[in-house]
Amino acid sequence: MEPLVVAKSDRELGILPGMANRHGLVAGATGTGKTVTLQVLAERFSAIGVPVFMADVKGDLSGISQPGTPKPKIEERIRTLKLGEYGFHGSPVAFWDVFGEQGHPVRTTISEMGPLLLGRLLNLNETQSGVLTAVFKIADDQSLMLLDLKDLRAMLNHVGQNAATFKTEYGNISSASVGAIQRGLLALEQEGGAKFFGEPALDLDDLLQTDREGRGIVNILAADKLLLSPKVYATFLLWMLSELYERLPEAGDPEKPRLVFFFDEAHLLFDDAPKPLLEKVEQVVRLIRSKGVGVYFITQNPLDVPDVILGQLGNRVQHALRAFTPRDQKAVDAAAGTFRQNPALNVEKVITELGVGEALVSFLNEKGAPTVVERALVLPPHSQIGPISPDQHRALVADSLVGGHYEQVVDRESAYELLLARSAKLASVPPPQAPPRAPAGRRSDTMFEATAKSVLRSAGSALARELVRGMFGTLSRRR
Repeated sequence: MEPLVVAKSDRELGILPGMANRHGLVAGATGTGKTVTLQVLAERFSAIGVPVFMADVKGDLSGISQPGTPKPKIEERIRTLKLGEYGFHGSPVAFWDVFGEQGHPVRTTISEMGPLLLGRLLNLNETQSGVLTAVFKIADDQSLMLLDLKDLRAMLNHVGQNAATFKTEYGNISSASVGAIQRGLLALEQEGGAKFFGEPALDLDDLLQTDREGRGIVNILAADKLLLSPKVYATFLLWMLSELYERLPEAGDPEKPRLVFFFDEAHLLFDDAPKPLLEKVEQVVRLIRSKGVGVYFITQNPLDVPDVILGQLGNRVQHALRAFTPRDQKAVDAAAGTFRQNPALNVEKVITELGVGEALVSFLNEKGAPTVVERALVLPPHSQIGPISPDQHRALVADSLVGGHYEQVVDRESAYELLLARSAKLASVPPPQAPPRAPAGRRSDTMFEATAKSVLRSAGSALARELVRGMFGTLSRRR
């Protein structure tokens, strides 16, 4: 397939579709043109039938749905780059929003997210994370689905009240750790995180759609409000990556990606992340390309991305960096050092002189090696720069391929209801006759404990054995 032209120097510079799943980086200081570059990349992928997912952190990417207009700056860029007749058109879009205000609601279940990502979301320490993992294991073994926050609260209460019963098989479960997790859930709910958990959960197949003309759907997540809760934002996008990795089949070396995933404000993913989580992220980024998914990190500073991940980002568009402080200069040196050097270009000097919409560009060639870095101007988008009107936005949401499916919340029987019913049943049973006196020093089981042990003995059932958790502790498939 022909390269997807993104920028132009004295020649056209483009990403080879067959190398687009080798990941990439778009970096640069605020106001240097990263958002427009992101829009151009999304347009190019959509045009060849590749669906795109991207977060709209500023609220101005919705314009990709509408044809652009020949404004003075755009016309000047067209003339400068000698693009000739430059047509304007929009791309097919689907809007998503965790809060359900600017797009289709996005949800997952507690069970599907898993303890590792949820522990990071709740800012748990190692001990508390271990207790949360045990709570998930007990829920899995007892076939108690954790769909929303009330399910997890009920499960925490159940495990906390019967910690002694579970201690032998699952380890020590302290009341202090259970309390810390409960407080974390309360804080998460106050930030609006409760809207993220429940059903219907997002079906990732709905992100892999094309329109009738074969163009990939550009999935836009409204993230301006979500970004006020940065850990929710970062954990949500990381959950999506892990789900894609777990659920998509191997794709080998496709001629084009199955999906391109843009991770804007990428530093939020790595800020204060514990080492085990960073190791999982690195592993997913390394392996997910075999599933046909290209991941592109968008950030201000290349130093925001750990070296082990930065080394996997073969397609680079580096906008201007400012060197006002020693750390800034370190970022300039780091960015310059990641490019294949061009003898005709002083990268360290040029990177601080780039104008708006200008960038240092290096893409992978057909052998998977980075090309020599070149100074270039990013092409103008074919679509509208800036947001669309609220009426246009509402019309597009209503006409979406999945319109109406995610809007109605479903609350089926899960851990909360089952534990409530179990407690009610136990409360209605007549008091048993006094049991035989237990030997000294050994207390006989209460009815509740005996019931719990019975449930645990049945945990090896075929249904329980079918539950398999993936790399991030997420459920590898839905039951």
